[in-house]
Amino acid sequence: MTLEKARQLLGTQVSFGGGYNRNGARLILADVAKEHGQAAADALIREFRLDEIFGFGKDKEQ
Repeated sequence: MTLEKARQLLGTQVSFGGGYNRNGARLILADVAKEHGQAAADALIREFRLDEIFGFGKDKEQ
């Protein structure tokens, strides 16, 4: 998956919100991390504020 495609898909997940979309976003990020590395996935989490919207990344801080 290209990073641009991941951005499009994550935008859709964020616009709907909710638990199912959180899981969808998690799968997209897993694919990005596999193909482009964890740094690319972390950048998308920051770009889309997924830590605020879906709580991604909060496990690392605690």
